[in-house]
Amino acid sequence: MAQTNGTVNCGELKYKMLHEGAIQVCRINHASNVVNKIMNMKFLRRWEMHQIVLGESTLYSLTPSGFMEYPLPYCSITDIHPLTRWEAGQSACLRIVLHTGSILLQATNLYVRDQWLHSLQWKRAIHRYKKLLCNTTRPDVFMKEVKAMVDMTLTTCVQDQAVHQVPLEIVSDILSQNRDVLNSVAQDSIITAVAPLLENNQPSPEICAFFSKHCRNSPRSIVVLEMFMPVIHRILKHNMDFGKNPRLQGFVRDFILALQSKNDKEQALQSFVNTMHGPTSECPHPRVLPNMVAICLASIAVYFQECNGCRVQPDITIEDSDGSADDTVLQDEDTMMCFVTILTMTAGFVDWLPQLSGMLLPIPFPKAAFENKRVTAALSTIISKFATDDRCEVHTAVCGVRDGKAGWLDLFCPGGAACNDDGQIFSQMLQKLISCCCRRRRFLLSITPRLFEPIQLLALRRNATCIEMLCLMLELDILPDEETCMQVTQTLKSTSEGLETYKKLCEKQTALKQLQEKGGPHALSLPSKSTDADVAQLFSSGPLGNLECLNLAFTHVTSGCAETLIKLPNLKTLNLWSTQFGDSGLELITEHMHGLESLNLCETQVTDEGLRCLVDLKKLNHLNLNSTPLTARTCKLLLGNLPDLKTIDTRYTDA
Repeated sequence: MAQTNGTVNCGELKYKMLHEGAIQVCRINHASNVVNKIMNMKFLRRWEMHQIVLGESTLYSLTPSGFMEYPLPYCSITDIHPLTRWEAGQSACLRIVLHTGSILLQATNLYVRDQWLHSLQWKRAIHRYKKLLCNTTRPDVFMKEVKAMVDMTLTTCVQDQAVHQVPLEIVSDILSQNRDVLNSVAQDSIITAVAPLLENNQPSPEICAFFSKHCRNSPRSIVVLEMFMPVIHRILKHNMDFGKNPRLQGFVRDFILALQSKNDKEQALQSFVNTMHGPTSECPHPRVLPNMVAICLASIAVYFQECNGCRVQPDITIEDSDGSADDTVLQDEDTMMCFVTILTMTAGFVDWLPQLSGMLLPIPFPKAAFENKRVTAALSTIISKFATDDRCEVHTAVCGVRDGKAGWLDLFCPGGAACNDDGQIFSQMLQKLISCCCRRRRFLLSITPRLFEPIQLLALRRNATCIEMLCLMLELDILPDEETCMQVTQTLKSTSEGLETYKKLCEKQTALKQLQEKGGPHALSLPSKSTDADVAQLFSSGPLGNLECLNLAFTHVTSGCAETLIKLPNLKTLNLWSTQFGDSGLELITEHMHGLESLNLCETQVTDEGLRCLVDLKKLNHLNLNSTPLTARTCKLLLGNLPDLKTIDTRYTDA
């Protein structure tokens, strides 16, 4: 019987961890007498098939009988090695050496044999380390064994989730039970030893508590930055709910506070945010930002609750030898501003702005936060970035989540809770909104009841944006009564800028009245290559007050022509078949052309979301939505909200 010396070096080859499997077993006892020698002779040996389970502390069979009638403790094993040759045709054998003899395991091939070999070696080694670490009272022995266990884990030939998780569980149990030994050991050494295991695994609550304690006690330690940063990054990348493991949130919070204690804290915090985002233009991990924002908002809320005397029970209770088990550290304003600073830094990444703007609605800050000038100054920076972004999903986030609900516009208007710049950011927000997607009657109707006075005040102070807003209110007939219209007119006339803008409005209104005077054709069709400019040119001359039917089918018009179409209040039939007309134009005509009775949107660029605004055209009799992205849900919505609808064409749609 030949065997190899020592264990097999697997090189770069990795084996899947075996926890259970079917294998042949043969037992050979030491020949202490003549009978045993006879029983161990080759022609009397026999093999038994067993379903072997590799347990935590023993090797046992699911059918206890024969050679495996009793479990085999790992502590009774003195060696495990493969056999290069046993008998003819039996080369895939493994030998487990005991004090009383040997157990042979025969696999189906050499690969499976090596799987069993390395799985058994790992199970036996981890059992030994667990027993040693739980019973040792000497700090030097403890550290030596921890390092040896981590080295073994990192170099083992088996792959499995348990390979890294079980050593972490062992350390977690020790951290929660054997504090006398840990207090004698340098915390930096333990962290350095355990850190490699956390590269692909989430730290346990006990490890988080230990790391948090180190962040609080030694915030300037080099270990905090070098060892904890990858762990924090993994937590922010993979965590889905801090409520299920609040100590993860506590660890991240304490890590951020440790960065705050450094001399170059601004640079340290910026480096942290940069690392979490990554070097590319877009962060590849969608959970990083929500997790960071959640921690910052929770910490800010704790500070203001404490300031108001509203003592809340902390979500995180970490009992340690220093008694640091509450959120008293967050009672310091500078500490709270650390989290506000991180929020501000996240707004510096363009790809994060859409997600960040959505997470700050509804407004998540307590009212007391807007009484703090440092907080409002930082928030001003964030909202200013929202207001200057060209993406509609970002700059529209300054409005309320729904009509009548206060948003950032209300907070930063003159007299608002967060306004400390005489309405500059407020004006900036309005300018972006009315220059992009909110130059709409619906938008003005939603904000006028709340923001009319601040807009009028800034118009008196020669603010160009607010002067334009007042003119829009007059043009789109937003104001509730004649008295308010006269008030707005007087406001515009009180400044040279306002008077000039008002004169232009009057000229525009005069031209519009001339266009809407009775006269002209009742029906009109444009040539197939007509553009938005051709439509505008046609409508610029002569009265068209009699025009009731307009055919723009197969022309090159886009949503831009809607600005011209809404000047025709008597229009009843509009055909836009096979044009580039889209959602923005459709929204505009549904706000102004409530007299439409027939509308053809066949093969246009509208979307299912845009088609929903058709519910405002209550007088529609005929609607053609052939070859549009109409869904069954939107079709049902239209049918339920258009009482006069007689025919609707939904061919080649999803309805």
